[in-house]
Amino acid sequence: MKINFGSTPATGSEVDKERIQFARRGLLVFFAMLIPLSIIGYVLALEYPIFVLFLMWTPGLSSIFARLLLHEGTVDISLRVGGRRTLKALPFILLFPVVIGLVAYGIAWITGLVQYVTPDTFLKAPAIVIFVGLLLMQMVVGTIIGLIGSVGEELGWRGYMLTRLIDARVPYPMLISGIIWGLWHLPLMIVGNYYSGPYLALSIFLFMISVTSFGYIIGRLRLTTGSIWPAFLLHASWNAVIQEVFDSASKGENVLLWTGESGILVALALLAAAWFISRRPMNMRQL
Repeated sequence: MKINFGSTPATGSEVDKERIQFARRGLLVFFAMLIPLSIIGYVLALEYPIFVLFLMWTPGLSSIFARLLLHEGTVDISLRVGGRRTLKALPFILLFPVVIGLVAYGIAWITGLVQYVTPDTFLKAPAIVIFVGLLLMQMVVGTIIGLIGSVGEELGWRGYMLTRLIDARVPYPMLISGIIWGLWHLPLMIVGNYYSGPYLALSIFLFMISVTSFGYIIGRLRLTTGSIWPAFLLHASWNAVIQEVFDSASKGENVLLWTGESGILVALALLAAAWFISRRPMNMRQL
């Protein structure tokens, strides 16, 4: 993010103070717009499910509003692809949801905690062929379609909020951004429309672990590649693979207790993945 500090030379400490204040103003405007927009989005989405897409775009719209009001420009969104680092991240982006799904849901299916059912399709083929075919389709086609919603969220969460939290010197910015992202989802869980298991308090607790862990992974990709595109793609890939393949292949009385974004096994798998990734050195690209 480039800030015009005027023609008078400024010391390093003055520049840092100005950057911190500018980032805090951005966060204030962002949340001042996000909260009422999200309330409207939730009210509309609960009555008319088609407005879920609008709800997903409320973070992005809030960030656009903040940029326009504060004359911030768009350079720091990093819409550039990101070069070699982004290309090297593509296999991880496409395979990460698959690995988490195979580990978490695979354990649930093998142990009988959750029942595996072959997803309904027009194809007549062995169960394994249908599952693999659907998985491959969602990894590519589903991810592309999922960008319609994920771009709206990630423009706000990792394209604006995370970088402002860092510039504002908020402690543990990726942790805080993940917690905020999780809290933003909770109204749908509370009313039972989104991954609400048999024990609501437990579902919320596990969901917060899942989302905070996943938020750390997305945020780290965004910072290490210097591009917002990996965040767009990983978010879309997760929704396509986990929700459209693994969730649709899982049934049973306790399906939401063990699997799904509020499931015990998914929360543990994501937490373990975030911990493992956090142990590796993090080389940030200039935003």
